[in-house]
Amino acid sequence: MKRRVVITACSAITPIGYNKQDIIDSLLQGKSGVAPLRDDGLLTKHIHSRVFGTVGYPIEYNFSRYFRKTMGPVAYYACQVAKDVLEQSGLDQNFITSGRLGVAFGSIHGSPTVQRDIYKAYFNELDTKFSSIGAVDYLRSMVHTTAVNITRMFGITGRVISSSTACTTSSQSIGYGYEAIKFGMQDAMLCGGADEYDTTTVAVFDNLLACSVKYNETPECTPRPFDSKRDGLVVGEGGGAVMLEEYEFAKKRGATILGEIIGFACNNNGGDLILPNHDGIKATLKLALENAEITHEEVDFISAHATATKMGDVIEAQAMHSVYGDKPLVSGLKSYMGHTMATCGAIELILTLYMMEQGFIAPTLNLDKVDERCAMLCHCQEVTDANINIAAIQNFAFGGVNTCVLVKKV
Repeated sequence: MKRRVVITACSAITPIGYNKQDIIDSLLQGKSGVAPLRDDGLLTKHIHSRVFGTVGYPIEYNFSRYFRKTMGPVAYYACQVAKDVLEQSGLDQNFITSGRLGVAFGSIHGSPTVQRDIYKAYFNELDTKFSSIGAVDYLRSMVHTTAVNITRMFGITGRVISSSTACTTSSQSIGYGYEAIKFGMQDAMLCGGADEYDTTTVAVFDNLLACSVKYNETPECTPRPFDSKRDGLVVGEGGGAVMLEEYEFAKKRGATILGEIIGFACNNNGGDLILPNHDGIKATLKLALENAEITHEEVDFISAHATATKMGDVIEAQAMHSVYGDKPLVSGLKSYMGHTMATCGAIELILTLYMMEQGFIAPTLNLDKVDERCAMLCHCQEVTDANINIAAIQNFAFGGVNTCVLVKKV
């Protein structure tokens, strides 16, 4: 029997805030979290894009040294939001360690700052036989460091899924968590993603000519999803987590229900590894609607992937229109904080939950003049009072991976 899956807790560390009210205020006030790129003394001078969606505020981590020794910066983000959702959910320690709670959590490539230190030791300190490389450096840097540090810190013994599919990492994690509960493999799943600040990530996208470069002196003016003057994405950082639970289990223990995951789809374009694909995106959106057993008319709001790349936004707009027409309001939430990489799907779901609760839709920031090739959609260009009953969160990644998560107000 298929089971219902609800969200009982959420937490996000973002460039526009960590506290829920700070994030909501940023959305209502049109506050950007994009700032000048920090100089790392190595790669920065070679990078054309000089902007970054940065977590520019201190976070107090009360982690013991026992846990900190296997954690790079990305794991700090992951474990902090995991700690938040575990506390917020009210799940007791017996359940957390029972095997009925699992983890689906990832990053795009582990901890690049730790990896860089390892590579520097490799190339510069051969004569010392790698004496500067610590015994736990691999644990701090490995691609599944977020997921396993969460399980270690909180004693979680259920299944572990550590997706690493670039921009779809956390939305895929949420989808896989949803399926694990829906089909009875787990009663609850802690799901999300995280990525840390490092100029190597910026350098990769900069080298692909995908980054914004025209607004280096005015970082708050970029990215510009769907805008005629957009010039590329802005790399960002952060962490986001949600607690998913089986509905009857959550209801029985009196948990607060923030929303219900009613559908998920994931597929691949089966072709180009970089360019988005109209047919692949369209198929994913339709599969998600079928999975949720709803029609496109029932969707009130779409959180678009909307990275502000020149062709990505156009192809996504065309695919959305072919499925939804011009009815749902559409916003590109990356306009506030840049592309937070692995964590974007989780953060965008959480921001959607906040808007669902508060009764408004935040506009796409910096959308001054809609590109005529994207104008067929119902773009949200100002704060709009709205009763969001069902929302779609869609994300698309290098490698041709497409995801769509559908969430319903309860």
